[in-house]
Amino acid sequence: KWWRGGDFVQKKFLCAAAAAVGLLWGSLGFSYGEMTVAVMAGDLEVNAEAAVVMDADSGRLLYAQNPDKRLANASTTKIMTALLTLEILEKYDSPLDQKVEIPAEAEGVEGSSLYLKAGEKISIEDLLYGMMLVSGNDSAVALSCIIGGTQQHFIEMMNRRADAIGCTGTHFTNPNGLFDEDHYTTARDLANITRTAMKNKTFRRMVAAKEWNADRPGSTYRHFVNKNKTVRQFDGGNGVKIGYTKASGRTLAASATRDGKNVICVVMSAPNWFQDAYRLMEYGFDVL
Repeated sequence: KWWRGGDFVQKKFLCAAAAAVGLLWGSLGFSYGEMTVAVMAGDLEVNAEAAVVMDADSGRLLYAQNPDKRLANASTTKIMTALLTLEILEKYDSPLDQKVEIPAEAEGVEGSSLYLKAGEKISIEDLLYGMMLVSGNDSAVALSCIIGGTQQHFIEMMNRRADAIGCTGTHFTNPNGLFDEDHYTTARDLANITRTAMKNKTFRRMVAAKEWNADRPGSTYRHFVNKNKTVRQFDGGNGVKIGYTKASGRTLAASATRDGKNVICVVMSAPNWFQDAYRLMEYGFDVL
């Protein structure tokens, strides 16, 4: 089963029932026999294992497929890492452009990297852009140590914040999304985390950026280009984060605004992540 806007729709219909209302169904684009329903925005069959489209203003789900299935979230984890970092800075009126020293734990972290060096001085702003645009795993570790005092304490803060948002199927074991059997979320929870983060104007500015030049005089890696193609390809696209590991597959949280309407889409374990997300966001705008 899958549903749109809260109403369950059976994927298969009996041929007899189809024949009984054949004229009506034919006018709506349905075919007889065993079929997949196609309404309004067209065929919404997606390859993602789980997916949701949300009205970002109300939080109402417009479409959902396995919304509460727990799946690995990969680097979309960094949405929470960024949100928590910005909230702590704002709470203590601490400047975004302050220079911090990179802790030893952040050097040599596997996967996507800003190639940070222990002892390097860099602004929190540059770390956030590097984490959200080019998915620096080392940046996420650095921020967790700097903001949380220790990485473990920051992870505990992440889990408490997820609970406060209302997540019921989310658990974090690291700040960057590297695969761990006990690190997961659901499409519904990730959409709610993303919706909360998008209410923060600094977060919105960062994830909408197509590129960023970091102030790193001692490094050749200073120009960050956003890996989230939504901000360049999709009409109205303005965020938010991609995620991928071999074990988790492709996950995308995307957002867009058109004519005062705001949608958030999450696709998880999605081989055709951008295509699925674009199709679903078009549907979201159609029904809003």
